[in-house]
Amino acid sequence: QVQLVESGGGLVQAGGSLRLSCAASGRTFSRNSMGWFRQAPGKEREFVSGISSGGAFTYYGDSVKGRFTISRDNAKNTVYLEMNSLKPEDTAVYYCAVKISVGAYSDYGAYAYWGQGTQVTVSS
Repeated sequence: QVQLVESGGGLVQAGGSLRLSCAASGRTFSRNSMGWFRQAPGKEREFVSGISSGGAFTYYGDSVKGRFTISRDNAKNTVYLEMNSLKPEDTAVYYCAVKISVGAYSDYGAYAYWGQGTQVTVSS
């Protein structure tokens, strides 16, 4: 069984930065691609970013390109999301997940083993 624990969320002013972490246990972490999604109140879960198993390939949703950076440390079984130039519309619960099937990184259905989420709130 895989367990994912997100951390690093919080309250930040617009233009600020946060770094989210997702620690994984219970599975060979380095073999799987990972992704970050977010969900704001009343909205569907949205793809934020994805990273291949070795970290060589990264993918971003259009709304965060140029502002967010995903990375991973397989020795620590952890994936990170560096978020800069934050905007109020980035406010959401952020989730990490393990990509278990082929297909687009933005495909919600390609993921399993979701974490509990971490709240990010950006004030204007």
